[in-house]
Amino acid sequence: MSGAQGGGDSKLFARGKVAELRFELNSGGKKDKHFTAKKIALKKIVANMTMSNNDMVALFPDILGCMNIPNLEIKKMCFLYLVNYARMRPDVAVKAIPVLEHDMEDPNPLVRALALRTMSYIHVREFVESTVPIVKHLLRDPDPYVRKTAAYCVAKLYDHDRHMVEKSDLIDRLNSLLRDDNPTVVASALAGLMDIWERSDAIKLTIDYSNASKMVAILPDCSEWGQTYILEALMSYVPQETGEAALLAERIAPRLSHSNSAVVLTCIRVILYLMNYISDQKQISALCRKLSPPLVTLLAKGPEVQYLALRNALLILQRRPEVLRNDIRVFFCKYNDPIYVKVTKLELIFMLANEKNIDEVLTELREYATEIDVHFVRKAVRAIGKLAIKIEPAARRCINLLLELVATKVTYIVQEATVVIRNIFRKYPNQYESIIGTLCEHLDSLDEPEAKAAMVWVIGQYASRIENSDALLEDFLFSFAEEPVEVQLALLTATVKLFIQRPTKGQDLVPKVLKWATEETDNPDLRDRAYMYWRLLSTDMEAAKRIVMGDKPAITAESERLDPVTLEEMCLNVGTLATVYLKPVQTVFRNARPRRLQDSPALQREELPGPVTGLRSDANKSLSQLGMGGQAADFDPRTERGNPPNGNGNLAQAVSDADAYFASQMRGMQIQEQGDSFGGNAGEAAGYVVNQYGGNQGVYQHGQTGDLLL
Repeated sequence: MSGAQGGGDSKLFARGKVAELRFELNSGGKKDKHFTAKKIALKKIVANMTMSNNDMVALFPDILGCMNIPNLEIKKMCFLYLVNYARMRPDVAVKAIPVLEHDMEDPNPLVRALALRTMSYIHVREFVESTVPIVKHLLRDPDPYVRKTAAYCVAKLYDHDRHMVEKSDLIDRLNSLLRDDNPTVVASALAGLMDIWERSDAIKLTIDYSNASKMVAILPDCSEWGQTYILEALMSYVPQETGEAALLAERIAPRLSHSNSAVVLTCIRVILYLMNYISDQKQISALCRKLSPPLVTLLAKGPEVQYLALRNALLILQRRPEVLRNDIRVFFCKYNDPIYVKVTKLELIFMLANEKNIDEVLTELREYATEIDVHFVRKAVRAIGKLAIKIEPAARRCINLLLELVATKVTYIVQEATVVIRNIFRKYPNQYESIIGTLCEHLDSLDEPEAKAAMVWVIGQYASRIENSDALLEDFLFSFAEEPVEVQLALLTATVKLFIQRPTKGQDLVPKVLKWATEETDNPDLRDRAYMYWRLLSTDMEAAKRIVMGDKPAITAESERLDPVTLEEMCLNVGTLATVYLKPVQTVFRNARPRRLQDSPALQREELPGPVTGLRSDANKSLSQLGMGGQAADFDPRTERGNPPNGNGNLAQAVSDADAYFASQMRGMQIQEQGDSFGGNAGEAAGYVVNQYGGNQGVYQHGQTGDLLL
């Protein structure tokens, strides 16, 4: 074997021919007492098998001949070949069953376990049926390694043929292994039972306090993966008294300092689960304080483990905000952190920010906003804006920092700042409008749909305070037909707002925009909104003002929260892949069993933190709240419907009448020389009176009789 090892195993990974490998496999003879030639040939065959060279299946009879050689290394490679190709050639593979059965009586426990493991891995009917009586026998083997392997084999057999296993007494025998003297065997039996329970609707796994206490007692004697299996199994224990839950949580707490991150995260999951059954708030607070250091320690590991810890921290903070409350500094980004770690840290910084640490946080975010990674800079700028909404006393400081960043004239910073400033205006109306002028100076920097829509919303909302609001809107309207739908929707609404607040300024723009939106667009959302505005303006200007300029829904800056049911389930799956996606388990793993808190006298039924209405994440903006594509929705057709004319609900006729009436009204809208009113002609009473000098121009409709649509 030294010849092969001398140049490294990489030489073995050359595409081999069957005839040559067969010759090498059968060479050596009696002189080769250590089977060196056969080992090299088998290594080449396994290497070709790894490279998906299916020509190797032709060597099946030769491999079967090697299985009787009393050498553990050769047996491992032969059994690996058998597992890989048995389903392709089941007729030849069954000839290996007598060899495997013979090996299960070998005095060497490693050989017995290897033969059993190989036999249970092969999903061929003859192998599965032959394995059942052998597993029953080896579950009582004197060697704990063989018993451990047999425990896993029961779960493997259940995967192959659940009905056959359920009819046999294998599960009962596996259950009896929980009383074994060896901790590793107990952990393996638990792992097997948990795997079967995950796949079965008929089997229920219940653990009482006595069994749970014994399982915790053997934790220190198990391997790291054995500890993980035992901790996983403790999730099936339902405390009946709060004292039991508190005592068990204290007993497993030392596992939080384990070097293996899987043990740590599984331990955190069990403690979070047991907290639901503890009534004493002091004990819960003490446990929360114990959860912070292990999460912080995980941040010293590699970026992948860091990311897992950070995603789980996001989840834990929603359920137990007191965890990590004073550890915000550990989440400050390092220059060499991968982008996915930086972005997740940014979310945690936002969640942990408060009035006490806001200055420190803003200093850190200023640094992030000047980095070279565009995606991260955008996230940092958005976080500053969200902090202004979250922490009201710090709003002015956040806005000053945003203006400081806008002054850099970096395009993507200006665009992100525009979007978040729009949200700040929503949160604090009539407070920070003095910065509108600064935004207007950077209109040329806006080329992204969301930023354009945000700026258009600002112009429309504050049309009465921006002297040249009509000119600004007209610049945007120049490319109306080429704009994305979200910008077109924003322009439509902003033009109507301009007309309502300053009719003399908006009278020329409104008919053009309504005509474009109703006649020259294919988008149904845009067309429908235009028809609604058209009808509103042609019937009742007071109603139009009340609807379009009415109070907007409250906006908050909380990061997206999970709904209570999903949050409960997520906390019962801490440390799994589902928590990385923050999605229900069945969304990630289709066949996974959903987990719920089981009812018991000790269960504390306080409400979980509910979902926050208001600002959502970029990908999940609420349509009713932020409008299509991010601009504020100023008209909801589901709640503000006009009465159908004559009560007959003939929408087509209503639209037609509105069209005709409004077209005639638009033709007559001309500013009179004597004042700021406009109407059909100078001889008629003015339809609208506008005070150009007022800070917020009111609109007064002349008395009308009847429905204009009739």
